[in-house]
Amino acid sequence: MKLIVAVIKPFKLGACIRALAELGVTDVLHSEARGYGRQKDHLKDYRDDRFAVAFLPKVRLEFAVEPEQAKSAINALIAACRTGRQGDGKIWVLEARAAGVEAVTA
Repeated sequence: MKLIVAVIKPFKLGACIRALAELGVTDVLHSEARGYGRQKDHLKDYRDDRFAVAFLPKVRLEFAVEPEQAKSAINALIAACRTGRQGDGKIWVLEARAAGVEAVTA
C-alpha cells in the first residue's frame, strides 16, 4: 500500500474529494493545518493597518491506495488542486503496511 499525504489550499478540498471519489478512493482523512513555503508570509489589512500572517491556512489529506493506483491518484490531485500560483501545496508518497488488530473479548 501507498500512503499519500497532500497539503492543499482549503477552497480546493471539494474538488480533490470529487476527483478521488471518481478513482474509487473513498476513505480519506482530512484535517486543518497551517504552514508556509516559498511565499513565506502574506500581508493582511486590518483596520487600515497591514500586518504579516506567518502561517497560512491549509488542509491536509491522507489516504491509502494500492501501488498501481498511486500514480493516477497523484495525477487526479494535481489536476483538481493546481491553481498555478505559489502555495498550491505538496504531495508525499509513503510506504504503508496495514497493522492487524485482534479483537479483545471480555
